[in-house]
Amino acid sequence: MASFSIINVSKGYGPKKLFENVNVSFSEGKRYGLTGPNGAGKTTFMKILAGDEEQDTGDIIRPKKLGVLRQNHFQYEETRVLDVVMMGNKGLWAAMKEKNALLEKPELTEADGHRLGDLETVIAEEDGYVAESDAAALLMGLGIEESFHEGPLKALTGGYKLRTLLAQALFGKPEGLLLDEPTNHLDLDSIRWLEEFLHEYEGVLITISHDRHFLNSICTHIADIDYETIITYTGGYDDMVRQKAQLRTRVESENSEKQKKISQLQDFVARFGAGTRASQVTSRKNQLEKLKMEDLKRSNIARPFIKFEQKAPSGRQTLTITGITKAWDGEVIIPPFSALITKGEKICVVGKNGMGKSTLLRMIAGAIAPDAGTLEWGHNANIGYLPQDHHGLIRKGTTVYGFLRDLDSKLGNEEISGLLGRMLFSGEERMKPTDTLSGGETVRTLLSMLMMRKDNVLILDEPTNHLDLESIAALSEGLQKYEGTVIVVTHDQELISEVATRIWAPRRGKPVIDFVGGLDDFLVKHADVAAHRR
Repeated sequence: MASFSIINVSKGYGPKKLFENVNVSFSEGKRYGLTGPNGAGKTTFMKILAGDEEQDTGDIIRPKKLGVLRQNHFQYEETRVLDVVMMGNKGLWAAMKEKNALLEKPELTEADGHRLGDLETVIAEEDGYVAESDAAALLMGLGIEESFHEGPLKALTGGYKLRTLLAQALFGKPEGLLLDEPTNHLDLDSIRWLEEFLHEYEGVLITISHDRHFLNSICTHIADIDYETIITYTGGYDDMVRQKAQLRTRVESENSEKQKKISQLQDFVARFGAGTRASQVTSRKNQLEKLKMEDLKRSNIARPFIKFEQKAPSGRQTLTITGITKAWDGEVIIPPFSALITKGEKICVVGKNGMGKSTLLRMIAGAIAPDAGTLEWGHNANIGYLPQDHHGLIRKGTTVYGFLRDLDSKLGNEEISGLLGRMLFSGEERMKPTDTLSGGETVRTLLSMLMMRKDNVLILDEPTNHLDLESIAALSEGLQKYEGTVIVVTHDQELISEVATRIWAPRRGKPVIDFVGGLDDFLVKHADVAAHRR
């Protein structure tokens, strides 16, 4: 049966329990998003489901035919790209290899002939005779051009190697699919193709993703790791958040009513316990024994509070761009581009990887100079820039608190501590050495820096990288309420939908599309751009 059954499963590291005595099932035909904050144990649980890691206690029943997205492209560097994909169907690949080995023998025995017949049956049952065309279709859908299919995997860049591994996981009609961050390194076009593919998928899907739009689009259920267990909710991510809040509110309300009743009963017992109303006191004591408060464990979900402010607004004409261009190694990446940006605009820069999004942003931020053209900032424009590469942005050998203190010595201890507290650096975590920060902690520290600076222009290149879902939602809310000007590169569809008032789409050597409006209108107006993959 194409389903997962998890029976009394526990997992922990040292004293830390990730989940304990979990009993949950994932059924055929349903698509589950596995959620929880960073450190909750999502990837560990996925590895346990895949059989790559052992649980401490309990049993796992899995579908026989699994497709698993793994990050092990190094072992395939010399392998033909099409073959890497077809290796996703282990039974088919083994049968094809054995068949080829038999056919290379100078003479076949009678047993060899019988074995070839058996192998042909396996290959036919596994659609082996259209395997290459099926693999090619997956690669094309994920944006890997046909010219790369016959070459070795090492000819692809890192992001496209991971797309090939995603195609490997999807190949061969697996009964169960385990996808950990499948939208990483995918552009909007490829994400939309993947969403369509998964809507047609008939097995059981379990996926981890930090893309809310992706989870809302594909999931029929959310399996949320919290309270040291896994609770399944019906619907997408936003549905889960609402149901979770309603459940907690209901339990808190019921507990409040019970507490009032308990107080009344205790008061009655205290007043009349030694008097003549013994039967009534006994009745009240019996009621007290039956009234139990619901256990409200502390949720491990925490959302930072991101609020961008301005020391002073910029002038109305924030930035005038006139004919800027950029080429690398003689290839034009950004042809002449001109635009007028006015105060308060929220510009999202979208498009396929390698189209020049970061190049455009780096020119605007002053990190690189354009080959031609000019950038003229308006009156009183102050720019806060968060590049995609965070290396070197935070000084080593200090603490998170010390890093912010060094940036502005005028700020008081309470102001810095309050800011870090809102960004989930509470108590001792404020003194965490900067050398040991995780990816998510690094981004939260840099966002704290931007909030402290209070610039009136924010230029952000892939700011959602390394952030969990709650932090991405908080960032989106902060950008929506920010009164300054924003230029942001992101693949997060929900953030684009919520924030963008204008969209730029670089196209590597072709004119940049400059569209005034939101994502939905952009996709309608420029359907050819979104659909070119087909």
